[in-house]
Amino acid sequence: MRTFFAAALLFSSLALAGCGAVDAAIDCQSICSRYSSCWDANYDIQGCEERCRSHASSDTEYRQRADSCNACISGRACPSATFNCGTECSSVVP
Repeated sequence: MRTFFAAALLFSSLALAGCGAVDAAIDCQSICSRYSSCWDANYDIQGCEERCRSHASSDTEYRQRADSCNACISGRACPSATFNCGTECSSVVP
């Protein structure tokens, strides 16, 4: 029974950590793509995503900022996202 409990606890921890990584990757992809579509069509989206994912995987505060930025820009037109989400997004992109 102890072995089962320990295995379940380990599996839960790994699953939750994996979800954070997936969430960060989705946030990074969305943020970087949005920056390109709103402001700079030649922006290096792939480079932005890689930097963002790298920071998000090693820095929980950065991951939270990326999550807040993505939540803020979702559903907003480019001008509205720029004026309303500058605080949330300024440390994530460019």
